[in-house]
Amino acid sequence: MPADADNHGHDARCVPADWGALPEPVRGRLVELAAASLGELSEADVPKRLRPVVRFAPAKRGRVAAAPLLASLRESRPFRTAVVAWARDNRPAALDVAAEDLVTAASAAVLLDAEDAGALLTTVAERGEQASLRAERDAALARIERLEAELEQVRDELKAEREATQLARAERSDELERLRDRLRERGVELRRLRNAEREARKELAGEGSKAAAARDDLAEQLAKQRRRADAERARAESAEADAERAWQSAREAREADEVRLALLLDTLDGAVGGLRAELNVTGAAAEYGQRPADTVDNATALRHGGAVADTAGLQRLLTLAGAHLIIDGYNVTKTGYPELVLAEQRQRLVRQLAALAARTSVEITVVFDGAGVVAVPSANVRGVRVLFSANGVPADDVITGMVEREPRGRPLIVATADREIITAVGRRGAFALPPTVLLDELGRV
Repeated sequence: MPADADNHGHDARCVPADWGALPEPVRGRLVELAAASLGELSEADVPKRLRPVVRFAPAKRGRVAAAPLLASLRESRPFRTAVVAWARDNRPAALDVAAEDLVTAASAAVLLDAEDAGALLTTVAERGEQASLRAERDAALARIERLEAELEQVRDELKAEREATQLARAERSDELERLRDRLRERGVELRRLRNAEREARKELAGEGSKAAAARDDLAEQLAKQRRRADAERARAESAEADAERAWQSAREAREADEVRLALLLDTLDGAVGGLRAELNVTGAAAEYGQRPADTVDNATALRHGGAVADTAGLQRLLTLAGAHLIIDGYNVTKTGYPELVLAEQRQRLVRQLAALAARTSVEITVVFDGAGVVAVPSANVRGVRVLFSANGVPADDVITGMVEREPRGRPLIVATADREIITAVGRRGAFALPPTVLLDELGRV
């Protein structure tokens, strides 16, 4: 062993290995050998603490069980002997205490309990420390070189900044001088303006008295005009009230005339009815039935009943004497303008029918369902009779009852899309008018 110790620069003194102060490279080498051999050892040679990691890969054994592996090598001679035996068979170079690699030699000496194991470990530790010191020295030198380069760069930048500062200072000096000249000019201009202001204030004071007098005169004129305007407004309101009273009187007189005319017509109707009863004028002729002109040969009267196909057919019917146009109100409005509320639908339809009544001589009656109507209008639009069905009675019944009460032979036109109404009035000879045809005709008005 003295020769081996001399090969590594140590004396031949026997120094035992200190397992608690193993250099890190030696610890790593011992853990690597123990981890590599663990999977190939018999169960009896493996300490209990290492058996849970036997199934792991060698690298994982060394990573997760480094401390137990070293402790087992130090404390269990059978385990260390088994590791040495495995190394002789698989890695004989790892047991060469005379290897040039100090880490290999020191690891082999520790495993084999060689006499110079302690000296080898000391050498490995010293060389590791020297290598660490050299690395630190090299790193320090590199850092010094980097700092010197940065210092040189900072010096260059500082020099450039100084030159730029001097240049900017010179430019600022010129600019400051120009600003001073301009300030002096502004001072002269300011003094001139202040003098002008004082003069203007003096003139303004004189003009102010004139303006006050003019303002007083203007206020007096405005007050006079306001009084005249109030008087004119009072006269206008009085005239408007007189006109309203005159219009009200005229409307009341017109309504009274209409009432008297209606009473006269009722009286005439009663007189005509009494005369017919007295003269016994009955039969088909009294109900617009067959008359002498209807018996002429080779002539055909207009056939009652059927559907109106277009506006041309409707216009022909509206020219018939005694024609009566009956409208199913909501059936028509919900076809023409369903987007409006019911009250607006009624108003729009009645307004259009009034225009139609003014253009033709046809009698017009429109019937609406009375359900849900809060206030029924008390007066009809001129030329249009507006009816609402009683509570609980549909407008259909009102329309069919109206058709049944009409004298036979009178031209009746019923505007609706309701199939029941069309069937019922068709039996009475009435013409069925689709709402779309009526709406087209109303659109022309």
